[in-house]
Amino acid sequence: MKNSYDGTPAGAPGRLDTALEVLENQPDYIFIEAIQATETQLLLAHTSGHISMVKSESDSYYSSRVYEIALLAAGGAIQTAELSLSGDPAFGLIRPPGHHASRSSYWGFCYFNNIAVSLLTLKARDLIKSAFILDFDLHEGDGNINILGDDKSFTIHNPHGRGDDAFLADIKRAMDECPDVDIIVASAGFDQYIDGWGGNITTACFGKIGLLMYEFALERCGGRRYGLLEGGYNHSDLGANIFAFCEGLRGTFSQ
Repeated sequence: MKNSYDGTPAGAPGRLDTALEVLENQPDYIFIEAIQATETQLLLAHTSGHISMVKSESDSYYSSRVYEIALLAAGGAIQTAELSLSGDPAFGLIRPPGHHASRSSYWGFCYFNNIAVSLLTLKARDLIKSAFILDFDLHEGDGNINILGDDKSFTIHNPHGRGDDAFLADIKRAMDECPDVDIIVASAGFDQYIDGWGGNITTACFGKIGLLMYEFALERCGGRRYGLLEGGYNHSDLGANIFAFCEGLRGTFSQ
């Protein structure tokens, strides 16, 4: 994505270049072009007023392409979720992110809540009844919580801990305490990276997070697992971090 869809760090030109460079060279990875979400699908997670606000965004800080690209991100999230139902992993390499978008407001570079739209679309079609949402972004996914937090069929966990071992232990504890669910999904933010905003965890840790999800999915939800890109602002290393996580999600990560 060499062109910017808005003026935020999340929409910076070249934002996904290293991810594309790394993943396009992997013979086992297949790229699928996103299809825009419909307004009916958006309304599962957002109010009509929210959709209108994004549609009519006119602040000079933003671009007129925001609505168009946000629809593609939400639609890509739905496609990612659908692909994972077969028991094979899937990852949504999408912009803009979504976990700060609530039912009726948005901030933090997010417009539509990609996690909520994708899960509620599956639920509305009776394809799932429950889900575990692992949001390992540096910033708490307040939008995920706003839309899904009061629904007892969804378990949301934002892990904490300084360093790889503590961070992974927190995730493992939450997984052990989670009831059985139909699917596991990650709000996959890479800004906890040791050379990023969070200054916390390594590339290997992202791979191990993916492995934990792989093991959880095989044991608890028929292998159904996927991730959607949220934060991550060290552009030069983003591709390596995403690849490590995806290899973990496949069960093939090795340090």
